[in-house]
Amino acid sequence: MIFDWDGTLVDSIGRIVESMRVAAGACDLAPLGDETIKGIIGLGLPEAIRTLYPDLHDVRLLDRFRRLYSEHYLTLEREPSPLYAGVAEALEGFRAAGYRLAVATGKTRQGLDRVLAGHGWQEYFDVSRCADETASKPDPRMLHEILAHCRVSPRQALMVGDSSFDLQMARHAGMGSVAVSYGAQSPEALRLHEPRLIIDDLGELCAWLGVRPAQVVAGG
Repeated sequence: MIFDWDGTLVDSIGRIVESMRVAAGACDLAPLGDETIKGIIGLGLPEAIRTLYPDLHDVRLLDRFRRLYSEHYLTLEREPSPLYAGVAEALEGFRAAGYRLAVATGKTRQGLDRVLAGHGWQEYFDVSRCADETASKPDPRMLHEILAHCRVSPRQALMVGDSSFDLQMARHAGMGSVAVSYGAQSPEALRLHEPRLIIDDLGELCAWLGVRPAQVVAGG
């Protein structure tokens, strides 16, 4: 069971959008709408900036944009973005049912390690892959690496995400996917990529797989 992070497990979309807006403004770049910015969530940061501003070729300005984005996002993340309702219970249910859990994210390794520590989950997932240590979504390389680590075939795994990049990556890897309706992209946009299921919360995924969500102690 492979999960995207932002917009799938954690409610961080608003912070990402705000940080992109702040960085763009400080770099004197044209402001973009929220939906446009949401459309790149899931990509690695360099790929996201190039997608939003394809005419931005100044290396120093690109580096400044990345630095300003990261600084603002880290300021917002002094208190880690919360898990979506039902996520902790669903993940515990999957673990109890024998599923191995993984994360495939557009975050950097440093960023993912920081937020995992913020939730006390340093050792929670069996394996994780980040955009700065492999290829960015929708390239399937990070999924291939996760599968190789777990020694399973694509047919034995499922990708769960909130963006077209997650679903495209799964398809490129020969893997089934499930889309969540509450993240960066609309159900209509996600449906175009033919996920097996579109869910409104992870409890629906538990029901679909016949898994009972576990009870989680508050703060655990």
